[in-house]
Amino acid sequence: MSSTRTLTVPERRVPERRQGPPSARRRSSGQREWGMKAAFLGPALALLVILVAYPLVNNLIMAFQDVPASLEGGEFIGFGNFIEISQDQRFWNATLRTIIYSVGSVAVQLVLGIGYALLLNQHFRGRGIVRALFLIPMIATPVAVAMVWRLMFQPDLGLFATIGSFFGLPSIPFLSDPLLALPSLMLVDVWQWTPFIALLVLAGLSGLPTETQEAAMVDGANAWQRFWHITLPALRPVIAVAAVTRLIEAMRTFDPIYVITGGGPGQATETLNIYAYNLAFQFLDPGYAAAVVVLFVLVMLLFSFVIIRLSRRS
Repeated sequence: MSSTRTLTVPERRVPERRQGPPSARRRSSGQREWGMKAAFLGPALALLVILVAYPLVNNLIMAFQDVPASLEGGEFIGFGNFIEISQDQRFWNATLRTIIYSVGSVAVQLVLGIGYALLLNQHFRGRGIVRALFLIPMIATPVAVAMVWRLMFQPDLGLFATIGSFFGLPSIPFLSDPLLALPSLMLVDVWQWTPFIALLVLAGLSGLPTETQEAAMVDGANAWQRFWHITLPALRPVIAVAAVTRLIEAMRTFDPIYVITGGGPGQATETLNIYAYNLAFQFLDPGYAAAVVVLFVLVMLLFSFVIIRLSRRS
């Protein structure tokens, strides 16, 4: 009788992989994380430095120099350009026009944008199509919009002149009258950028809870009371962001003004952007133009700071 003998093979013990101390592991993971951040953020930061930081620093250096038209061999003059600006009446007039243009346009855009957002937030047939059509002015190129509006403002063959002649009204010199030129440019800005305000406010409306509105309706509040006491306070942060964004963009508007009026008639529509451009490329004084740009940036920061503080205080 044969017996089978079972052979047991001893297990081979695999040597455990030695790991470093916890501090070394944390250091290596931190290095990998830093490398990933640098890989993703590096190109964006490099582009930001090239397109934003370098021009700002270079412009700030030029503001304290007397720079020739060739941009070579600037002479340091300290605050000479800024002292001359303080006595430049044309600069102060351009500053006043910039404030009137930007504040007036943004104020009208806020009122119309909130109204349009409340209207587009309602449920009705074709709401998607209406929303898409409403965003067309914001998508259009500013130069193309300016050229179209310039043709519409023509006193003889423009759209407004044609409509006025149909009703027997006299032709209105929108662009040649110093009193009407700046409001006409503000009308263009309102038409193009009101959809931007409406889009931000509409996004804010979509995130508001409906319980407060329903509770107010149960308590007998009408539509105006619900808007003034519930909706508007809840939208204040969104409105503040929209106001600051649009104010900065309106103050630095260049293309429509340059294409439609070029700063004229005379200097009736010459804002700080147009004035700085004329100083650099017509009067060939880059240093003085750089000083104007520096003060222009300070004015924008001041207005943005005031709006943010007012919003937080309210």
